[in-house]
Amino acid sequence: MTSDVPGATPRKGRLTVYLGAAPGVGKTYAMLDEAERRRARGTDVVVGLVETHGREATAAKLGDLEVVPRRTVTYRGTALTELDTDAVLRRAPQVALVDELAHTNAPGSRHAKRWQDVHDLLEGGIDVVTTVNVQHLASLTDDVEAITGVRQRETVPDQVVREADQIQLVDLSPQQLRRRLAHGNVYRPEQIDASLRSYFREGNLTALRELALLWLADRVDDALTRYRSDHAITGTWPARERVVVAVTGGAEGETLLRRGARIAQRAAGSELLAVYVLPTDGLPSATPAAIARQREIAESLDGTFHTVVGEDVATAVVDFARGVNATMVVVGVSRHSRWRQAFLGSTSAEIARLSDGIDVHLVDHEGAGAGRRSRARWSTLSPVRRVLGWAGAALGPIGLTALLLAADRAPHDLSSPLMFFLALVVGVALLGGLWPALAASLVSFGCLNWFFTEPTGRFTVARPSELLALAVFVVVGMAVASVVGLAARRTVEAYRARAEASTLAALSRSVLSGDDTAQAIVQRLAETFGLDAVRLQERSGERRAWDTVAAAHRTAGAAGHHDADTEIRIDDDHRLVLQGRALPASDRQAVEAFGAQAGIVLEHRRLRETAAHAAALEQAEATRTALLAAVSHDLRTPLAAIRAAVDGLTAPDVTLDPQDTAALERTLAESTRRLERLIDNLLDLSRLQTGAVRPVLRATSLEEVVPVAVEPWLAHVHLDVPEDLPLVRTDAGLLERVVANLVSNAVRHAPAGTRVRVAAAQGPDDVELRVVDTGPGVPDERKETMFVPFQRLGDTTGGGLGLGLAVADGLARAVGATVAAEDTPGGGLTMVVTVPRANVRTPAPLGSAP
Repeated sequence: MTSDVPGATPRKGRLTVYLGAAPGVGKTYAMLDEAERRRARGTDVVVGLVETHGREATAAKLGDLEVVPRRTVTYRGTALTELDTDAVLRRAPQVALVDELAHTNAPGSRHAKRWQDVHDLLEGGIDVVTTVNVQHLASLTDDVEAITGVRQRETVPDQVVREADQIQLVDLSPQQLRRRLAHGNVYRPEQIDASLRSYFREGNLTALRELALLWLADRVDDALTRYRSDHAITGTWPARERVVVAVTGGAEGETLLRRGARIAQRAAGSELLAVYVLPTDGLPSATPAAIARQREIAESLDGTFHTVVGEDVATAVVDFARGVNATMVVVGVSRHSRWRQAFLGSTSAEIARLSDGIDVHLVDHEGAGAGRRSRARWSTLSPVRRVLGWAGAALGPIGLTALLLAADRAPHDLSSPLMFFLALVVGVALLGGLWPALAASLVSFGCLNWFFTEPTGRFTVARPSELLALAVFVVVGMAVASVVGLAARRTVEAYRARAEASTLAALSRSVLSGDDTAQAIVQRLAETFGLDAVRLQERSGERRAWDTVAAAHRTAGAAGHHDADTEIRIDDDHRLVLQGRALPASDRQAVEAFGAQAGIVLEHRRLRETAAHAAALEQAEATRTALLAAVSHDLRTPLAAIRAAVDGLTAPDVTLDPQDTAALERTLAESTRRLERLIDNLLDLSRLQTGAVRPVLRATSLEEVVPVAVEPWLAHVHLDVPEDLPLVRTDAGLLERVVANLVSNAVRHAPAGTRVRVAAAQGPDDVELRVVDTGPGVPDERKETMFVPFQRLGDTTGGGLGLGLAVADGLARAVGATVAAEDTPGGGLTMVVTVPRANVRTPAPLGSAP
């Protein structure tokens, strides 16, 4: 199946997929039907693998098609058959039939999934015809489980099916499919009733059918988009309803989005897309909180939110709509006043004019035509600069006139005074902004007319050229004042935006790195904006009270003041409460951005707590898994020995001699003691982990504790406990368990024929008890973890759960003692138990009795 041209790239096979809306719709039958048609046209077709599932019609459809023998795989004693990919590649047909694309191969196969085998066939230049049901598509797993209650274990990545050269939908109505099932054409008779009542309910089949149609519609839509792009088609093809809603961040946004959602819901498979146009200067016309809120609304309505940058809003919206092949644009009626719309037009009207083939739906709302109150043009300047600007506008022309008259009392050239006065107007614009500059240009016009144009002393002009020059001066002065004022405002806004962006970027870095907290954010808010107090509050429900998460106070009096001056909502359950000066709109936007960061901090904190809780659960799960794994073996061993001994002793048809009976009785006793130790250790570990151990500390002699503890192993222990040792302050019963566990561990690891030495010696404030063995010892790197539960330290005897040292360490800590591991000189391990003396005052362990 490779190219015959030398050096040519081998042809890749084409993939055809029969997509079933549900099991039993006949996709395998349809695949075999296509195979017959292709073979009739002279195509070399083989069956790589087809599953008939015992259906007679499907088996008959195989007919005399050539079948490549399957490969047999033995797994856990069971012979399984799989697709023999290598055999199909060697046969090299033009077309291969491979059923059930989502199938999971048996362990030991060439690939884990059958779709990977199909990929190899395609790479080998073989065309493949395959089948898959919609419930096996990976992206629909959760949806299918919600519909049917069944979790699909075998899935195939959507991309594998999407990249098929041809997809054929095989579908039946729910009623037809249920009839096929009832007639025994799908499952065996014993499975029919259960299937009809569960998976094959009419509602389930209808929903699966719709999923298949919608998924296939998406794939067809992708193909349509590629075709339009390849053929440079820019016009709208209304093959699918797509509603674009143009939002501005204003209050009308929710109304527009909900109207657009209702329109989109009229046709199945429709899409809702919200678009917000960000001006090219990067300064948004709406607050971040408002934009975020409208994003949430769009997503809650199963829509998507998009932000595009554009110099002209109407053009950007229409270009976006054409780019997504939209069929309708929903836009609100302009909020500008009617006189402004009359002179400057409106965005909605411009969108309607540019749409050309896209329907435009105008939505009326409460703010339509009411006009938007613009921010004060001079609000970015300080009061001092505004006062100086108006003073310059009033006094500057008078002072300049006096200077010019003093220099030349009878001017005949108007050009020089015009330049000086124009420079004055620019200076006033830089100092005081637009309105003082406009006033300065008008006052300058009067001064020029009165003092420097013939006839002087009157507001008349003798020469038309001078009148034209004065008119041009006023126009140029106003234009220059407007440009300079706009540039000054933009400069201030840019500085402010850069400062806010820098602050928020630093804050974001600290939040993401985990170095910042909610307290740091409110503190920075209070410092940056000069607020008396800032409180970050949250609540657990709409009707619950607000709780303060973090608070910052700049003044002593604000700490006890609870009347909020400003409230800024972060989301439904979080808000910022500000006290102090009234915030201008620009500062409020920055505070809302801070609030968004605070929300991230709270979410980060919640995720950390969730992660900590998950880590604790993971640790508990690991402990439980280790416990179950150990218990499943180590508890079963003594139980099996006990069961065997009991069966041997009680068997009615077996006569035992005294020696065999004694051996079985010893086995029974030893296994029972081993089982008791295991259960005691488990109970002790449980009590330690739950804090249920309550030691009773009193003066105790080690002579009363150690011999009792080592009694079960007395034959393997050399005891060296002097009689004159001082009393120790401990719980005799718990210390006995500590020594017993250590001695048991030492005896188990000591070489055969050697004895474990148990010796005690006194120190200035305590008594040391040493359990010494000459076994293999423990490496230094393992000594840090040897007291962790279920650490067997290489012990494979099955004599314990790896709990002895963990229990010994826990019980020792409970009675105020310590356990440490040291190397035995010459090889082995020495466990050192340090117990405080009774006559030395030491702090009692937490929870101990007096």
